[in-house]
Amino acid sequence: MAEVHPFRGVRYDPARVPALADVLAPPYDVISAAEQAALYERSPYNAVRLILPREADRGAAAAATLRAWMDEGVLARDAEPCFYFYSQHFRLADGSSHVRDGVLCRLGLEEFSTGVVRPHERTFPGPKADRLALLRATGAYLSPIFGLYARPGERLRDVAGIAGPPFVAATLPNGEVHQLWRVIKPAAVACVQHALAGETVYIADGHHRYETGLAYRRERGGAGDSGTILAFLSNMEEEGLVVLPTHRLVKPPLTRDAARVANALGERFHVEPMPERGGRPAGAIDCVLPDRRLRLRPKPGVAEALSDFPPAVRGLEVAVLQGAILGPVLGVGPSDLEFTHDDAEAIAAVASGRAAAALLVNPPTMAQVRAVCLAGELMPEKSTYFYPKLADGLVFDLVGPPWM
Repeated sequence: MAEVHPFRGVRYDPARVPALADVLAPPYDVISAAEQAALYERSPYNAVRLILPREADRGAAAAATLRAWMDEGVLARDAEPCFYFYSQHFRLADGSSHVRDGVLCRLGLEEFSTGVVRPHERTFPGPKADRLALLRATGAYLSPIFGLYARPGERLRDVAGIAGPPFVAATLPNGEVHQLWRVIKPAAVACVQHALAGETVYIADGHHRYETGLAYRRERGGAGDSGTILAFLSNMEEEGLVVLPTHRLVKPPLTRDAARVANALGERFHVEPMPERGGRPAGAIDCVLPDRRLRLRPKPGVAEALSDFPPAVRGLEVAVLQGAILGPVLGVGPSDLEFTHDDAEAIAAVASGRAAAALLVNPPTMAQVRAVCLAGELMPEKSTYFYPKLADGLVFDLVGPPWM
């Protein structure tokens, strides 16, 4: 059973940091070098100095900064434990408005074998080693993982008894509005705990951080609060859960010319011209080459190329990409790829020569994500991109700082 607990969050003191938007940052793994530099310039207290310091020894640098900010009163720990109800208001490229609600809490760490918390994507050792060094040095969860659960017909906002204006709000330069409410009353805290206690939690974002939390708990033997991890939990049955596609850009040059690529694709796909307008039908993949744009629909023979994938994964377009196109036809691996979530950017990358080819896919549905999780399988890396990302800097959680 999932265990969720309130906690005394560490937050920026509004007297010292009146413009909260200036100190928020996206998760470390989506910050480019240019954005890191911009965040450093935005404020001397931006959270990027904790989650992605410039120094070679990131752990030592983040720990020194965290301690200094707490000693100076830039950061302060809340007096009472609570849940933090977190709401994000955002727009998509088509102009539509959305709201995603969830709760920031301490989630009890569970080995994946228990089935209480389930992953859906593969992880890599490098990022886990980096995050573990940061966690050891700071004794703090600086970024929440993003978890999903399923409770049809129930709004978490109603369960938590959210009313009135938020106590914290920030509008980012891209127009996203981030709001927090405290859930302190014992009855409301109990309602949230009861609602989530029997649920399975599916990791949407933060697989590397979750596995890092498991490693940290093992190192500390569960001492103190090391048996929990900072988590944002959201009901996947509510409006506002958006998954964007992750298109593949192939770095130049191609090992085959465009005509040979098209002929090779025709062996396993129905190939037709890619329409200039309109969306992609389910199961279709668009291939953009320098001199042609193709729409690919799998033939029955594609199944042979996917035999090494688990049954729950074979229906994913990213599995078709990996098993039947990227390696077999284009001769490329993960190191030969870049990624974008925007169709126009993918097409422009080929036109400019930045990419030799672009493969455009639809995002997996939540039903597909859940099916993979329940089957105990994992999707290929870069299968999902939940939008928008959670903001780092709203709430931190101290679980074992070395200096305390």
